[in-house]
Amino acid sequence: MKLSCILFDLDGTLVDTAPDLIACLNFALERHDFSPVVAEHVKPHVSFGAIALINASIEKSIDDEKRAAILTTMLEEYEANIARYSHFFDGILDVLDFIETKNLLWGIVTNKRERFALPLIHALELKNRAACVICGDTTPNPKPHPAPLLEACKRANVSAVECVYIGDAAHDILAGKSAKMYTIAATYGYLQTNDNPENWGANALISSPQQLLAWLEDALCR
Repeated sequence: MKLSCILFDLDGTLVDTAPDLIACLNFALERHDFSPVVAEHVKPHVSFGAIALINASIEKSIDDEKRAAILTTMLEEYEANIARYSHFFDGILDVLDFIETKNLLWGIVTNKRERFALPLIHALELKNRAACVICGDTTPNPKPHPAPLLEACKRANVSAVECVYIGDAAHDILAGKSAKMYTIAATYGYLQTNDNPENWGANALISSPQQLLAWLEDALCR
C-alpha cells in the first residue's frame, strides 16, 4: 500500500488518559457520597467515555438524577485537570518522530469531545504536529461511523486508502474498515475482559508502540 497518513485514536492508543479520568471519577464519587473505585476495575471502560466509567462504578439501581450529578462533577473536575497525570504510552513519541522524519502525516481521530480533547492535545504539545484532529462532536456521527475518519482525510488532504487507523476498541476498527483504511488494533490499550481483538477484523494487531514502530519501518521499506 502507498502510505501517506497514520491516524490514531487518542485515549488508550496515543495517550494513557486513564489516570486523570479515574482520579476525576473518584473525586466525583466521593463528592456524592460513594466509595472510590480501584483503577484496574474501571480502566477497561475508559475508551467508552465518562458515563461508562460511572456505570461501572455504581449500582444499576442508582437513579438517573444522581448519575447525572456525578457526571457533571466528574467532567468539571476533568476539564480543570485535563493533563495532570496523563502521559504518552511508552514508545509513542518515537513513533511520531519516525513518521515525521519520513515526511508522512499523522492525525488524531477520537470520540472525545472537543471540550476535552483539544485542551489535552494542546497540553501535550501536539497541536502543531498533527495534520488533523477530529473529535467526537466534529462530525454529526462519531465512531463507529466512518464520517470522522473521512473528515480527517479531507483535512489532511489524503486518500483514505493511503491511511492507517490505529485504535484500541472494536468501534475504532469498524470505523476504519468502513472508511476503507488499513486498520491496526492496539492491544496495549483499554481492553475489556470479554474483548477479542483478534476477532475485530483488523489487518494487524500490535501489543506495544514499539511493535507499531517496527511495523511502520517494515511497511516503508518494502
